[in-house]
Amino acid sequence: MKTISAARAFAAALLGLTIMGAPKLAFAGIKDYEFQLVEPSVQAGADRIVTVRLVNKTTGKAVPDAVIFASRLDMAPDGMQEMATKVTAMPGTEPGTYRFKASFGMAGRWQLSLGAKVQGETGTVESKLVVTAQK
Repeated sequence: MKTISAARAFAAALLGLTIMGAPKLAFAGIKDYEFQLVEPSVQAGADRIVTVRLVNKTTGKAVPDAVIFASRLDMAPDGMQEMATKVTAMPGTEPGTYRFKASFGMAGRWQLSLGAKVQGETGTVESKLVVTAQK
């Protein structure tokens, strides 16, 4: 009788551990995603394109179909947060890439701030990327 009870207790404990561990293995956390610049520099001037890639850091794969709901481009890295410019989203050229058109009024370091939602994940991916505008 004790053997049957011990076997049932062991099976229940094993089932409980499996259920508790499953959500951690099935889904990536929002911290597992990041934006990366495809090119870290652009030429200063009007209507320049900046391309970023959203990547799952655990798999290294690009993440398509994210919803980017916030974007800002300013010169915060050079201490000029008030020097901001309009950013316009453009269609990506391949899955997992996101393009933005902006005018870089002067040479220097510009900060591209992005906020995005990833399909199937809770939370927001937030990134601050530094783009260097050259003369």
